[in-house]
Amino acid sequence: MIESADAVVIGSGAFGASAAYHLARRGLRVTLLERAGLASQTSPRAAGLTSQVRATPALTAIARRAVVKLAAFTEETGQPLRFTQSGALKIARTERDAGQLAREVERGRAAGIEIEFVSIGEARRRLPILGERGIVAVTWSPTDCNVEPSELPLGYCRAAEKLGATLLPHTPATGFEIGAHGVEGVRTPHGTIATRIVVDAAGAWSRLVAARLDAALPVVPTRHQLLITEPIPGVGREFPIARVIDAHVYVRHERGGLMLGGYEPDPLQIDMEALPPSFEMSELPLDVEVLWRLAKSVAEQFPIFQDPAIRIAEHRGGLPTLTVDDRYLVGPLPGVSGAWVMSGCCVGGLSASPALGEAVVEWIVDGAPALDLSEISTARFVGRDLDEAELRERCRHAYATHYRADPE
Repeated sequence: MIESADAVVIGSGAFGASAAYHLARRGLRVTLLERAGLASQTSPRAAGLTSQVRATPALTAIARRAVVKLAAFTEETGQPLRFTQSGALKIARTERDAGQLAREVERGRAAGIEIEFVSIGEARRRLPILGERGIVAVTWSPTDCNVEPSELPLGYCRAAEKLGATLLPHTPATGFEIGAHGVEGVRTPHGTIATRIVVDAAGAWSRLVAARLDAALPVVPTRHQLLITEPIPGVGREFPIARVIDAHVYVRHERGGLMLGGYEPDPLQIDMEALPPSFEMSELPLDVEVLWRLAKSVAEQFPIFQDPAIRIAEHRGGLPTLTVDDRYLVGPLPGVSGAWVMSGCCVGGLSASPALGEAVVEWIVDGAPALDLSEISTARFVGRDLDEAELRERCRHAYATHYRADPE
């Protein structure tokens, strides 16, 4: 059993694995704890999409840095990552959403990101399965990409291990030693690891871990689902990501078929404390009818999903953590010196994890990150206590309006 470490990271999903790798890269002795198998919970069940133009310049800078690091992942880490830069289409079916697209084009161009309006004909040339009806406006972002979700956290874990990190799967953090100057150790079933730095990146369990550190974490684990069809003739890797704003639906290629996922208006929210300690994400109850309703809502744009010959090859789902403002929750845990958190992935955490892991480690080691993390810092919730019902309702609304999280 490891007796001490410079830093202990809890969780081996995309956030935790990225943090562990970037800490090890800076020369710290790192131990990563995972209650289950490495990279086995929500991250490999993600969609693996990127979207670089976000609601603010700071969030856009994070997303842009993440794409740069995703493109260079194999070169940087020596680990495989299926990376496809096929671009993305974003579809407005209302004048309101066309206005949102206009603001996104302005923000993207200001940030130096390629993005432009294209005609419906041009959009259909890039994505032949796209229907013609019901579309008001479309944007094209050629540098957006998608990755194989399972390879990213596992790649970071293996790269961290090669840099000297110790990986301990099936080893939960059961408690903490906290002294006058903050964190002093992490308790596990096999003993206590002395450390001055803890990163809570426990995904759906991050709120429970924070509670053991006497800190409140305003996040709600929320089910997100997607399906992947069996191969469809004519569907290829060159097909871009497509998003329909008001329907909150996304579509992309995957394994010769199509992936469809989206944000339902009343998602299942889970109280992790009520689940048995042995719970794993593979046991999460799923509901494919949710996805068929979402498919029906975009029937004019994607009539292919109404074809009775369509067959599902995979239906999967996980529990990303939601915040009330639909933004990440990254930074020092208030009131606990030496404790840090990476949570609030808000469904888009996997694709942002390379940039966020790099930035939080700069914050830990250097005292400040190169990227502006003020909009996603834990400090924004200090003194803003919500009761459980209000927290859940605001997180539900944030999830249900995910594609409309754009300031007018």
